[in-house]
Amino acid sequence: MFKAFLIKYGEIAIKGKNRYLFEDALLAQIRHALKEADGSFRVTKEQGRMYVEALEEFDYEEAVEALKRVFGIVGICPVVILEDEGFERLAEEVVSYLRRRYGDCEKTFKVQARRARKTYPLPSMELNARLGGRILDSFPGMRVNVHDPELMLHVEIREKIYLYSDVIPGPGGMPVGTNGKSMLLLSGGIDSPVAGWMVAKRGVKIDAVYFHAPPYTSERAKQKVVDLAAKVARYAGPVYLYVVNFTDIQLYIYEKCPHEELTIIMRRYMMRIAERIAEKTGSLGLITGESIGQVASQTVQSLAATNEVCTMPVFRPLIAFDKEDIVKISKEIDTYETSIQPFEDCCTIFVAKHPVTKPNIKVIKRSETKLAEKIDAMVEEAIETAELIVSG
Repeated sequence: MFKAFLIKYGEIAIKGKNRYLFEDALLAQIRHALKEADGSFRVTKEQGRMYVEALEEFDYEEAVEALKRVFGIVGICPVVILEDEGFERLAEEVVSYLRRRYGDCEKTFKVQARRARKTYPLPSMELNARLGGRILDSFPGMRVNVHDPELMLHVEIREKIYLYSDVIPGPGGMPVGTNGKSMLLLSGGIDSPVAGWMVAKRGVKIDAVYFHAPPYTSERAKQKVVDLAAKVARYAGPVYLYVVNFTDIQLYIYEKCPHEELTIIMRRYMMRIAERIAEKTGSLGLITGESIGQVASQTVQSLAATNEVCTMPVFRPLIAFDKEDIVKISKEIDTYETSIQPFEDCCTIFVAKHPVTKPNIKVIKRSETKLAEKIDAMVEEAIETAELIVSG
């Protein structure tokens, strides 16, 4: 029945003179997303509206699922496009549309006409009333309810006429790439993929860095992170994943520093390395999946100690979330089942029995001086030997 979709967007509509940049970015993201769907499509914009038209037979469900992953879309409306052949023909098409879509339904309804083409002979209010009358004549079980209808029939009068009654929710947000680029510290856990997804939803292009510690972490643990990057990439576009070999640095910290400070010091060096890679690749900030109090390295004091080594802003979109909130989103974006696969990352392997929860930055810095002999060279080698994997 449907061969086209009307695409609704939200925040983009209130942009000023730069609005066209956001619209063009959204068009590009829609075209990219639809490459996953069976069929070929034309994507166009017209007077504050975007349209996706199928140029051949296509998989409806695949197309809808692809569009539901495009940040910037707030509504996906399966639409019937008609030529303007006068009111009588339009009324026949409206009745036919409702009968095919809902059968002999008994719903409350409202007609919402919008006359974007002002040369159309009937004003919007009259069009609402006359089409509503035809519907009542054709469907005795239907009733008008202008305040809270079960069925809202939209009729948009443009160069052509567009009929639709369903609005499938989109993810909202802003088109990816309209708000710069940031580097996600991606582990194999539940939190960091959700954090990357949330920042990407605000229009930020995502790169990622993963700290691998063979042989203490397996190739399956690495593949799990690659798979998570690919799932984030379904929403965020291609993700450049930098895999950093962290084994030697971890062992050196383990050898030289107090074990209760191990997690904080390792985390500080991860942030240093992530920032260095971010600077080389044009990212403007770091993203982590940290949430206050979730583990010892995520107390306020620990976060302050971690932040101290960074000059870039660190975005923590999950900072006040409960674990249940994070799990709910991870299930919605299809990262949860991958995240809970039982392959340990480098952080969990080297956890002390009694990690410090209120680290003193002066004490941590004093402990880091024990690393001075080799650590700079080790960091340089880790950055230079990082493996690049493109996901999505």
